[in-house]
Amino acid sequence: MDARALRHLRRSPGAVVGACLLAAVGGAAVAAPWLAPQPPALVRVQDRLLAPLTVHDGTRHWLGTDALGRDVLSRLLVGARISLFVGLTAVAIGGIVGTAVGLISGYYGSAVDRVMMRFGDMQLAFPFVLLALAVMAVLGPGLGNIIGVLGLTSWVTYARVVRSEVLSVREREYVQSARAMGASAARILLVHALPNVVGTAIVVATFSVASTILAEAGLSFLGLGVGTGTPTWGAMLADAREYMTEAWWLTTFPGLGILVTVLGVNLVGDWLRDYLDPRLR
Repeated sequence: MDARALRHLRRSPGAVVGACLLAAVGGAAVAAPWLAPQPPALVRVQDRLLAPLTVHDGTRHWLGTDALGRDVLSRLLVGARISLFVGLTAVAIGGIVGTAVGLISGYYGSAVDRVMMRFGDMQLAFPFVLLALAVMAVLGPGLGNIIGVLGLTSWVTYARVVRSEVLSVREREYVQSARAMGASAARILLVHALPNVVGTAIVVATFSVASTILAEAGLSFLGLGVGTGTPTWGAMLADAREYMTEAWWLTTFPGLGILVTVLGVNLVGDWLRDYLDPRLR
C-alpha cells in the first residue's frame, strides 16, 4: 500500500476500524495453533456446557465448552482459519473466472457475448441457496466441494461488471490505435483492457468475501458445509441450536465472529470503492 492510500485510509475512520477488525481476525486465524488452549476436537464429556471463564480440572475455558466438552475458544480460532480460507479462495476462483469471461464477452461481443451472458442468465435463474444445496447434496460435504460451489456460482457478478467496463474501454482511442497497429486480441485484453477493469473487480471481490463467508456459514449450518466435526463458525451455530436457552455462549461467540469479520470486510470495501474511483475521492 503506497503513501497516498495510507493517507486516504487515515481520513476514513470506518475503514480504519474495518482494517483493525480484519487484522485482529486474520492474526487470530494465523496464530490459531498457538493461541488455542486445547485441541479443537478434544472431547471431554465431563466438561460439557461449562460457562465462560470456568476453571475445571486446572483448565480455564475462556469462552466455555460445548455439549461434548470441547473448548469453544479453540474451535472459534480454528473456525476462523477455515472460514477465511473458504471465503478468500472461493472469491479468487469466482473473480478469475468471471473477469476472464467478462473480458472476452465484452471485447468480442456478437455471438460470443450472447452465448456467455445467456449462460450467466440461466445460472441466475436458479436461487443461489437452492443451487448450492443441490450441488452439495450430490457431491457431499467437503472443503474442496464447498470452495468449488461458492467460487463457480459467483462468477456471473464479475462477468457482468467487467463486461460493461470492457464495452466502454474497447471503443477508446488508444485501443483503436493498438488494433490498427496490429496488436493481437490477447495483448489488447491484457495490456489495455485488464488494467482498466481490475480496480472494479477488486471492489466486487472485497464485498464478495463477506457474502461468501455468510454463504459458507449458512451451508455449514444446514449440514452441507466443510464436513462433520470440522470446526467452522456455521457448524458451531448448527451444533448449538438445541442449547440456545441453556448455553447462550455457544451461539453468541460464533455469531460475533461472523459479524465482526463481515463488518470489517464491508467497511474496507466501502473505502476501497471510494479510493479506486476518482469521482468519489
